[in-house]
Amino acid sequence: MKIGETRTAPYLRGVARAAASPPAAGTGPAGTIAATGDSVAVMGVPEAELTPKVRAAIMGLLDEVQHLRDELRQSVKRIAYLERLADQDTLLPVINRRAFVRELSRMLSFAERYGIVSSVLYFDINGMKAINDTHGHAAGDAALVRVSELLAENIRESDVVGRLGGDEFGVILTQADIAVAHEKAASLATAIENAPLIWKGREVAVGVAYGAQVFGAGDTADHVLDAADRAMYQRKQAIAGARRA
Repeated sequence: MKIGETRTAPYLRGVARAAASPPAAGTGPAGTIAATGDSVAVMGVPEAELTPKVRAAIMGLLDEVQHLRDELRQSVKRIAYLERLADQDTLLPVINRRAFVRELSRMLSFAERYGIVSSVLYFDINGMKAINDTHGHAAGDAALVRVSELLAENIRESDVVGRLGGDEFGVILTQADIAVAHEKAASLATAIENAPLIWKGREVAVGVAYGAQVFGAGDTADHVLDAADRAMYQRKQAIAGARRA
């Protein structure tokens, strides 16, 4: 500290330097404190002209502002964490149905605006009841985790996978027509079938049925999901019929 300089000046200069940077959203206006060389001004008044009480009040106010800023940052982090928690499936490392429908609605708006065609895949695990009955529900949960991981690992970063409920999953394929959607669905189904679950030293076969539905301008999330679900059910019925024949 220089001779004749109050302890407030270094503090205010530090605040002034911080204020010179672009403020974060919600941190208040900059320019209240300015520093030029060794001179500090508060609201245009030189620091040397401030009375001790005014200096103390300003320092208290600045401390309170900093405290509020810290609380705001923590609140923003907590909100982001809670949002992620609300979107996450309670069991699996993918988003839940609510978040999936929200993402699908967002993609539908994108398709409406730019005329881009994308698709939704609908997956259902085959023989889930048999897995639960034979190996127990813990094995069934492990199968769900395995399928969700394989789906997530084999899609693009721009695509989205979520659990729609029970043993059903959805995948949003951005900028993919129906031919690409069917090809990708078959590829994902093969990846799942080629990676059987190992449960307590035993190999448990896990397979899926799938349906695909393209969407574009004018579609709704409910309509697209319902159509993909019907396509999956029809494919499953056709496969079951072929096996019985």
